[in-house]
Amino acid sequence: MINLAGRDILHAWKKFFLTGAGLGLLIGVTLSMAGIYRGMVDDARALLDNSGADLWVVQQGTLGPYAEPSSIPDDLYRDLSGFSGVERAANVTYLTMQVRHGESDVRSMVVGTVAGGPGEPGQAPRLVAGRPIVRNHYEAVADLASGFRLGDRIRIRRHLFTVVGLTRRMVSSSGDPMIFIPLRDAQEAQFLKDNEAIHQQRARTLTNPAFNPPQNPGFADAVIASQTTNSQVNAVLIRLAPGVDADATAAAIRRWKRLQVYTRAEMEKILIGKLIATSARQIGLFLVILSIVSAAIVAFIIYTMTMAKIREIAVLKLIGTRNRTIAAMILQQALGLGLIGFAVGKIIATAWAPYFPKYVLLLPGDTIRGFVAVVVICTLASLLAIRIALKVDPAEAIG
Repeated sequence: MINLAGRDILHAWKKFFLTGAGLGLLIGVTLSMAGIYRGMVDDARALLDNSGADLWVVQQGTLGPYAEPSSIPDDLYRDLSGFSGVERAANVTYLTMQVRHGESDVRSMVVGTVAGGPGEPGQAPRLVAGRPIVRNHYEAVADLASGFRLGDRIRIRRHLFTVVGLTRRMVSSSGDPMIFIPLRDAQEAQFLKDNEAIHQQRARTLTNPAFNPPQNPGFADAVIASQTTNSQVNAVLIRLAPGVDADATAAAIRRWKRLQVYTRAEMEKILIGKLIATSARQIGLFLVILSIVSAAIVAFIIYTMTMAKIREIAVLKLIGTRNRTIAAMILQQALGLGLIGFAVGKIIATAWAPYFPKYVLLLPGDTIRGFVAVVVICTLASLLAIRIALKVDPAEAIG
């Protein structure tokens, strides 16, 4: 059987491969969009895995520290440590902000954790360099994605922190690198006011006779001290003993402490089902649009190539070639173009994925689904050209 794709490759290989490469760029963008969505889901799961927690205890009526602001007392972890099945409870704060390094800012999720070794709830589970935080102030452990190195001095609000450790794949659900600092420093940074606001608040307190009674001059100092300190955290992370039922422990805490408690499955549902749901819908819409554009481009290219060979097709019909053979030749040409485009697109998507600002996860399953989609799109796109070819009058072969 005559092969139109082979004929094109032999006689106009530059045009054929350039057309396939152009289609490959479009397929590469499509695969990258799917990879970005997979990366967002993987970031959300990595955030939960790296927290080292089985339960998240937060303010009642909130969706947890990753989705909504939550504020609970920092001494609550002692009560929670006494619940049956609780192996470890630790305070934690989360604050997304710009961290200054030299003359540049890095958007990061600053995590306030209690001092402890790697693997404790809230701590970075593994270090690739340096050591964990051992001091109570002004030390930091940063993710490699932040670009910081050991010994760097970074500014968080008013204070300078020294990077003493580095981690890998510690990111927020939006892909921001995590920076771990001591809990007290994070509590101060989270609610730190500027000097003018502090001065005005002190003045208001001193002029209020309820807070500054003449018969008790030390009372105002105590009130001001309470106004400038923060004893709140965003959540308490709980690790359960092996074999303990997470749902039963969560129900007991909800009943006796009047707090909101989420298990791993519930927190994953919040992160993936709520936080990245809008982004997922946007990416899904882009994938549909790109698929339609790809089909239109392939259909136009195949139609143009078929019209350029209309005389040869007429000759084939004149010598008695069956319609099924002619349709198969056009389909082969469309599939050949799609295969070249898919190979180019896969190579391009793999090559540029590490340079994306967000994590791009290219799964083999998505590659297989993408290949099947390309075959289907090319098959559908060739139908118009096949229809035109089958209507060709054999008399056109002789003019």
